[in-house]
Amino acid sequence: MAKEKALPRHKGVYILPNLFTTASLFLGFLGMIWSIEGKFEYTALCILGSCLFDGLDGKVARLTNTTSEFGVQFDSLADLVAFGATPGLMMYQWQLSEFGTLGLMASFLLVACGALRLARFNVQAAVTSKKFFIGLPIPAQASTLASLVLFAPHLPEAWLTGVLPTASLVLVYVLSFLMVSTMRYASFKEYGFIKAHPFSSMVTVILLFVMVASRPKMLGFVFFLAYLVSGPIYTLFILSPRGSKLVAKDQKDQKDQQHERT
Repeated sequence: MAKEKALPRHKGVYILPNLFTTASLFLGFLGMIWSIEGKFEYTALCILGSCLFDGLDGKVARLTNTTSEFGVQFDSLADLVAFGATPGLMMYQWQLSEFGTLGLMASFLLVACGALRLARFNVQAAVTSKKFFIGLPIPAQASTLASLVLFAPHLPEAWLTGVLPTASLVLVYVLSFLMVSTMRYASFKEYGFIKAHPFSSMVTVILLFVMVASRPKMLGFVFFLAYLVSGPIYTLFILSPRGSKLVAKDQKDQKDQQHERT
């Protein structure tokens, strides 16, 4: 008996992942409106909500087998608004406006480096490893700034006027540099370690969840700050020595081969 041909998937199913992308874009736009009105905590929550929808649209597209080039490009444009323009405007309105032109250029640099980061990711996505991102992902950059806004009320009163503006300016420049750098950041797209150590991984995840859930505004910023630092630590102190050892080994092997020939 001949096998029945699979019916073609209806084009309307492609709407599903794009709806999540549209939701992320809408929250980014809403965040800009609230930044202009001075509601910075609401803007921060919009950015974090955009991160949630940004993660869901790719998962839904893969589960429903509805990935498309259109969806990839639409997702990048939405990311530039939600994680580039929105945090840039938020930081300028919140802390950077008092620095004048320097603060304005810092906010613009955040958007420009975010656009470069997204363009590089789209070009290199097919040829790079899925274990690591090259450069700080733009959602992680936006989430770091959003969590900083939520964390700020826990700072001492003297820090809010003396330290926070300068620290925010420095952080924006650092985040902009890290997005276009070659630092390796874990992507968490491959779960080999979790499968190999299911129980210990589950306990670790539960502990992290309980810690962040107990003080989300405080520990959320600490979590994103730890991820921010993880890239330079892995690239400079773990990956570089390993690469240097491999290069030294290759050079030694070449010298041994030349010595044998002579």
